[in-house]
Amino acid sequence: MKSIYTTVPLALLILAVLQAGCGRKEEAGEPIIRPVRYEQVFMTGGTRMRTFSGSAQAGTETNLSFKVPGTVKQFAVKVGDTIKKNQVIAKLDPQDYDLRVQEAEAALQQAMAQARNANATYARVRELYENRTSSKSDLDAARAGSESAEAAVRSIEKRLELARLQVDYTTLRAPADGSIASVMTEVNENVAAGKAVIVLTSGKQPEVKITIPGVMIAQVKSGSSASVSFDAIQNRTFQATVTEVGVTATGFETTYPVIIRLDEETDAVRPGMAANVSFRFETSTARERILVPSVAVAEDRQGRYVFIVEPGEDDLGIARRKKVQIGELTEEGLEVLEGLQEGELLITAGVTRIVDGQKVRLL
Repeated sequence: MKSIYTTVPLALLILAVLQAGCGRKEEAGEPIIRPVRYEQVFMTGGTRMRTFSGSAQAGTETNLSFKVPGTVKQFAVKVGDTIKKNQVIAKLDPQDYDLRVQEAEAALQQAMAQARNANATYARVRELYENRTSSKSDLDAARAGSESAEAAVRSIEKRLELARLQVDYTTLRAPADGSIASVMTEVNENVAAGKAVIVLTSGKQPEVKITIPGVMIAQVKSGSSASVSFDAIQNRTFQATVTEVGVTATGFETTYPVIIRLDEETDAVRPGMAANVSFRFETSTARERILVPSVAVAEDRQGRYVFIVEPGEDDLGIARRKKVQIGELTEEGLEVLEGLQEGELLITAGVTRIVDGQKVRLL
């Protein structure tokens, strides 16, 4: 019989070997690529011009659909066509709806005949009642029949009106002047009511959508002026006005969406064109300085530090630690006196979980 004192050390030895094997497996595995958020470092203060990249979009973009289901019979337009208000865009096969109109018309004729008969009966019974040759109950019954028949006529008239409207709904018309941006279905395809079949862009004043870093978004307000240039339109600059300023950051980034509308009407700008939007930022602080989110600055025994990222391929990059000297904390962010340069890409989330030289994934 084996002693318990010889069995226990053997079990401990096996457990230690297994743990060592697992440790070697983890060491031999691929290094962890951590996702990080980042933003570009800007110098703020004084009066400076800042330019942000974006893309043009139509002033109004509308998804057009039929009010009734059916089979697409015809498209009267194609992508790129310029159309006028109330112009026919597409049609459904109206056969089923035409039959409903005919059915309602026949029902109306029948109801009108019944109403005429009921009215005649009521008139006859009323005359008899006035001559005291008919009872009050007969008069009430005849009057109820007449009123019921008239109500049936009105009900079927409404049904006929609805059926005729549905026939009209099988023709899709343009709600405004514009251009066809996309056709999202095909002829002979069955479509449901409300399903978008055409994208219509309208409005002569194009818009440009950009994103602005959080440290600068407070300086952009609705009504602010900007100048816009397009790569596809050489030697021309458009004046524009900010119409919308986002209040929530986009996705995982610390940037905010901003919409700028051109002040003039033009057909030269088309949706999707690359644009550059320039703002003149003026602040009450004459001194230029770098402000960063406070969460981007960490501290250990070696002092305060940040991580910047050197971008590579496939949304990957290398994190580099940089020692910084900080100043005051403001509403716009934490002031960095030394250690950062304008234009560097500052990691703003995940700072405490990465090390110098680590490969990271850029969100």
